[in-house]
Amino acid sequence: MRVTKLITFIIQFATIGLAAAFMILYFQSSKEETQTEVALQPDTEIVELIESTRTIPSAPLSSYAPSVKNAAPAVVNIQTTKIITERQHPLMNDPTFRQFFGDRFGEPRKRMESSLGSGVIVSPQGYILTNNHVIKAADEILVALKDGRTAKARVIGTDPDTDLAVLHIELKNIPAITLSKTHDIEVGDVVLAIGNPFGVGQTVTSGIISATGRNMLGINTFENFIQTDAAINPGNSGGALVNSYGELIGINTAIYSRSGGSQGIGFAIPLSLARNVLTQIIEFGHVKRGWLGVAIQNMSAELANSYGLEKIFGGVITGIYKGGPADKGGLKPGDLITHINDVEIQNVHHLLNLVSQVKPGNKLSIKGLRGEKRFTKTATAIQRPSKDVD
Repeated sequence: MRVTKLITFIIQFATIGLAAAFMILYFQSSKEETQTEVALQPDTEIVELIESTRTIPSAPLSSYAPSVKNAAPAVVNIQTTKIITERQHPLMNDPTFRQFFGDRFGEPRKRMESSLGSGVIVSPQGYILTNNHVIKAADEILVALKDGRTAKARVIGTDPDTDLAVLHIELKNIPAITLSKTHDIEVGDVVLAIGNPFGVGQTVTSGIISATGRNMLGINTFENFIQTDAAINPGNSGGALVNSYGELIGINTAIYSRSGGSQGIGFAIPLSLARNVLTQIIEFGHVKRGWLGVAIQNMSAELANSYGLEKIFGGVITGIYKGGPADKGGLKPGDLITHINDVEIQNVHHLLNLVSQVKPGNKLSIKGLRGEKRFTKTATAIQRPSKDVD
């Protein structure tokens, strides 16, 4: 009898234990699922930006004054100061010369060099977009707002490959420009260039978008310029290119000129590219881009014929960085790259952009021709070296 009661007790105890274990596992699983769901939610915006909510009016604008009033307060003048140390004269290294004149001529002389440019406040938090060449090697950067206030700026980060830089100022009630919808530009659209040409003060010029997607100009490593005939002159660099509603569409960067002045061909970095650089610099301190470690030559009709191709596409490897991703992946000079991650390569510019969009550490599937034989190789992209590093 006692044995029967003991068995019954053991069975009841085991049943209760199993039920408790099930409940613990259930709630723990639910908790993990909840945590996973929270982790998958998008991160909070790192930088506050003002997006366009405009609806296009039916009637054309008769004046751009309201647009300028909206945009101009966010366009700033940038003054940089550099300390230049002049080299000693070679005679200073001559012992005979030093014996007669001593060291009075031997101390290196220092001088101050100032330059002017422009910038655009893109966030009420005080973040400013400008060109890297405007602030490169500056020892001090002073930002002057249209309302008369000035502030010293701190460099958050630079991207020489696109010639962009992000600055930050500490002020209250900072005006920020409204950003256009990135796809909302067409050839023929009216645009305004706002900046500080020749240091004369804030100036507005007008024109149209002459072309989009300009590249292979030899200005930057990554080029996707908006071309405009709005007058852009020295000092306009880093300023705003806005649409007829005063919304930012680009950062003025360069001019094509034989005289040094505006000749109706200016280039601006589009907002889509500038915005990506801005957010990455603020988040990481630099832009993360994949790098393959190859020198590439565009295809020609003669090269295409030698590879037995019916059309001109792809790029030929002319050099490989030893120990780089391409070298480790088994690629060789003379290889024709036809596809990256199954995307057909149009030209060198296209290949460069495709590789740069791959995050460092991710793999690249590379297809091509080696002589008459097709190949498929795999390479792991690494962080692209800085343009300023030899």
